[in-house]
Amino acid sequence: MDAFTENLRFACATRPSISQICREIGINRQQFNRYISGVARPSAHNLSRIANFFALASVDFDLASSAFQARLTRPDRRMVDGGQLLEGLPGDLPALRRHLGYFQTYHLSPSWPGLIVCSCARLLEENGSVHIKSIERIHDASREIRQYSKYVGLAAFWRNRIFITERSISRQPMMSQTILIPFEVHQRVYLRGVTMGVSWRKENLPYASRVIWRHLGTNPDKRQVLSRCGVLPVNARQLPATVRSYLEAPPFNILSVPENF
Repeated sequence: MDAFTENLRFACATRPSISQICREIGINRQQFNRYISGVARPSAHNLSRIANFFALASVDFDLASSAFQARLTRPDRRMVDGGQLLEGLPGDLPALRRHLGYFQTYHLSPSWPGLIVCSCARLLEENGSVHIKSIERIHDASREIRQYSKYVGLAAFWRNRIFITERSISRQPMMSQTILIPFEVHQRVYLRGVTMGVSWRKENLPYASRVIWRHLGTNPDKRQVLSRCGVLPVNARQLPATVRSYLEAPPFNILSVPENF
């Protein structure tokens, strides 16, 4: 086995799945399998895309395996990749651990005027960092729209605030940010705050709106959690009263960038 193939296999083993790697890079899975099996070597363009995904240089994949592994897992990697920004993550880890688990999330989006977008999210600790994985599944029968989106990101806790940054898993990813705080010091069910993202159907305009998360524990019925996702009218019976009152509370509006500013 040549150095490139061995190093690519090692790099892929640091990620959850080959499918996820292919989706995020935008390379066909069948073609990528040829790379990790040693049947083919990527073009210079595709090699550059693969190297960028792993925050490496293209030439790194031709290093001896021991040197490559040391470079991929080096202790100072956080500083090289993210500078001082990553030093702020996860912040107060013991305080953030109190909020680990699954959530049903609710917010209003300009993509779905007059409706509440219900999604699901999970905060989990991995290797000293707190990661977030979110799913947004929308079925709007009246407009014949089906939308399924996944997001991954990181969370930090500072001064009783949870700061979350996510990116969508797609060939054209988007970034979003959310800041959450508990309603009260000893209250653990609901987190409230603001989310900032990009409208899906409004010319990709940025917006900010209120968001509220409901904690569901660390091992809920995941099918049931996912089944609740979608767009709901404000008066929907399945909306918890706390969610409805927070999102309806005046004064409230969705802030967005004007199209003809």
